[in-house]
Amino acid sequence: MSTEAKKHAYDRIPYLVMFEDTSAYRDTYGGPSATVALESYLLKPKEVESDTVIVFMHPIGGGAYLPMMNGLAKAGHHVIYCGSRYRGVDNALIMEKVVQDLGACVRDARERLGYAKVVLAGWSGGGSLSLYYQQQAQNPTVTATPAGDGPDLTRLDLIPADGIMLLAAHISRHGTMTEWLDASVLDESDPDVRDPELDLYDPKNPNQPPYTEEFLTRYRAAQIARNRRITAWVKQQLAELRASGRELEERGFVVHGTMADPRWLDPTVDPNDRTPGRCYLGDPKVVNNGPVGLARFNTLRGWLSQWSYDDANGDGVKCAADLRIPALVIGNTADDACTPSHTRRLYDAVGHPDKTLYEVAGATHYYAGPDQRPQLAEAIGVITSWLTERGFTGRH
Repeated sequence: MSTEAKKHAYDRIPYLVMFEDTSAYRDTYGGPSATVALESYLLKPKEVESDTVIVFMHPIGGGAYLPMMNGLAKAGHHVIYCGSRYRGVDNALIMEKVVQDLGACVRDARERLGYAKVVLAGWSGGGSLSLYYQQQAQNPTVTATPAGDGPDLTRLDLIPADGIMLLAAHISRHGTMTEWLDASVLDESDPDVRDPELDLYDPKNPNQPPYTEEFLTRYRAAQIARNRRITAWVKQQLAELRASGRELEERGFVVHGTMADPRWLDPTVDPNDRTPGRCYLGDPKVVNNGPVGLARFNTLRGWLSQWSYDDANGDGVKCAADLRIPALVIGNTADDACTPSHTRRLYDAVGHPDKTLYEVAGATHYYAGPDQRPQLAEAIGVITSWLTERGFTGRH
């Protein structure tokens, strides 16, 4: 497939998507109490009209300047990157509210901007978000968050998209974080209390790469068990607050050790072309307890909605099974964040017969840097062909 394409100049048009939120309590900072304002960008190629727009949203990420978004606009596609209300901060994130945010963005694209067709583009953590949104737009069933609060997704009149692309996507926030969770931590109040035989970063640990299947099975089970212990504590805290008449109050808490996936140290586990000993945030040993690790700072409701292994609704694999629209799944073979098993699980789970899987050899998670330009061009070429074949360009 040729990666050569005409390059278009484009305008980057900032705008706000605003709507009223009737939640009983605030979980974001600033602004009028009932108003949500989503910072958005329309990347609109000059002299290229289209009835189709590609919509990106990530639960917390701000990706309007990432190579993929810019590259799609240069290729002549109309692109929206809409930030959620939790842009940059996930400690109190409620996935159901992010679905509400994405719904407001899709509605604005249809009704105000006038696009007849919307293709969701789920980048990284935006993959499971896009799948959750589409599932609930097709057949809304979720009436409350896992903590029992609003929003009721069945009352939001979400508009289904016409197509979906899963780009360097992982299966879910809760599934991914559990696979990264440090299984050796035994005391949530003291991360130095550890099981030495599960501590990946202890040189005295007798279990060293390449890991045995027996060790990996034990380690994965311990990760799930730790997630469930935290979840049990969270539910107990919520129950105690409610029993004392403080049903709208919250608690903040810290979870240490959330970057200890055997994949980062053993390249034979879920193998691809990633660099061993690295993760997408740098040295995983440092990130494991650093301030920017997944799920480091939490609220009770936020944990249940986005991180609980058993309670979170935004499960990409489960939601993909319900898809009624064409799907494109692209994996990057040098990705150190979303590894091949996630790409394959999402593709295999897609319930619509029109599904396409493509892997970009040598591509990293963000296509960052000059040496990634060929891989970026290849990915955009695949996307362009897929969109064109399904009538999602609408150019004239």
